[in-house]
Formats: sequence, C-alpha cells, structure tokens
Amino acid sequence: MLTQNSSTIALLPSTGTGSTPAPPAPRPATPRRDEREVRRAATTTHLHAAEVAPDEASRDEALREVVVANMGVARALAARQRNRGIPLEDLEQVAYLALVRAASHFDPGQGKDFLTYAVPCIRGELRRHFRDLGWMVRPPRDVQENQSAVIRARDRLAGDHGDRVPDEAIARDLDIPVAVVQQALRAEGCFRPVSLDAPLPVGQAGPAETAIDHEREQEVVEMRTTLQPALRRLDARERRILVMRFFQDRTQQEIADELGVTQTQVSRLLSGILQQLRDAVGTAA
Repeated sequence: MLTQNSSTIALLPSTGTGSTPAPPAPRPATPRRDEREVRRAATTTHLHAAEVAPDEASRDEALREVVVANMGVARALAARQRNRGIPLEDLEQVAYLALVRAASHFDPGQGKDFLTYAVPCIRGELRRHFRDLGWMVRPPRDVQENQSAVIRARDRLAGDHGDRVPDEAIARDLDIPVAVVQQALRAEGCFRPVSLDAPLPVGQAGPAETAIDHEREQEVVEMRTTLQPALRRLDARERRILVMRFFQDRTQQEIADELGVTQTQVSRLLSGILQQLRDAVGTAA
C-alpha cells in the first residue's frame, strides 16, 4: 500500500542525469484504492486463518471477519438492482447470505482472489431471488429467464428501428425464436404491473377505465334488476342457502350441517331455488 509520504515523493521531479531514464513513478494512492487494498489484505489474512484454524469455532470467527470485510461489496451489488419492485433492504439481506455461503465454500488453495468467486455467487443469488419472489404475476420460468435479455436488446436496438423494434430484430440479435421474444414482451408487466391509480396525461384513459367492459357492466345491471323481484319472493331459508353456497363458497355438506339436514336435501333445495330464478329471468325476458 502506498503511504502519503511515498505518493508525495513519487510526484517530485526526477533527479536522474544523463540519458538514463528515471524509473516510472508509482500511481498515487487514492482513498478508494486504499480501501480495496485494505479489504484484499484483510480477506487474505482471515481466509488463511480459517484454513489453519485449530478448531471449528476459530474457523467460524475467521470466516465472519471475511464476511465483514466484504459486506460493502455485497451492498453495492444489491444496490444495482434497486427500484425494481423489491425493497433494497431485502436485496441486501440476500446479498449478505450469499456472501456468507461464498466465504464458507471458497478454497484459498486454488490461488484465486476471493471476490472473483464471491461476486458471481452474489449476483446469481440476487437473480434467483428476483426469479422466485419478484414476480407479482408468474409467467413460465423460461419467459422469466429470457425477459430481461429481451428488454435490454429492445432498448439497445431502439436507436436503429425507432420506437417500435420488430420482434424479429430482437430475435436475431439474441439468436432465439421470435415466439420466445413475443412471450417475454407480453410478460413485461408481470414483474411490476402498472397501478390502476397511476397518474396519466389529461384525456388518456387509465388502466382502471380501460379494464372495464362497459357492455358486460350493462348486462350485470340488467341481470340484477331482473333477479331482484325473484329474490324477494324467496323465503329467508332459501336466501340463506344462496348466500352460503354462492357468497360464502360453502359446500353442500357444510350447508347441510348448518341447517341440520342431509346433503341430498340441500342439493334438492338448491336445484329448486335456481329453477325459480331461471323461470323468473325467462319470464322477464
């Protein structure tokens, strides 16, 4: 590690004479470089301590220090995935757990830097977390795995094709079937659906309004108006059976237990009630 004195000396003019070139000056130290060097040195020291630990408790303590030294790396990797529908605190916990597993499984004997092993482990765990828990509506797994690549390709190709990038262009870019591209694009809203109350420009219909089938809504109103007189003609027991069956979603046996009758009797009662309502709707029509 370079100290402040050594960096200051390195910046002084060379005192070499003649044609002999002065030795190249080392790069000046920076806080960020110092931090990386300190982390790397601490990680190496604690990994070695874990490797030669005389007992399990000593090994666990050394690995804990490895985790503590590299928690900043895990936080940085989690922060790259923020604002994608999962709280940052949850992502950090996932990254920390992956870091703990990486420290436990890393083999210093291979002569590799610890982070060359830990960083892919943490990234993979974050991706799995999004795949398993981040989707509000879960499409098939192959669609989940392809969607991020398809979206990135679409955004990258937008400059060449304008606002509307053909599905075929994305498929050629990624060397995947067009059908896979289309499925991935259709699932774009599954990860973080648009809020029904999301503000929109004046004059533009929102998701809540466009989701309404006005013709179907009119049919429901007409059906309710037609059924109301027929429902009033049912006695209290018959109305109670309808509520239990169609609003409380109870089984015929549960209704029978509630009324103190058999399931067969409930079946006959329901058939009779529904026939009355059908007749009433047919007469009104």
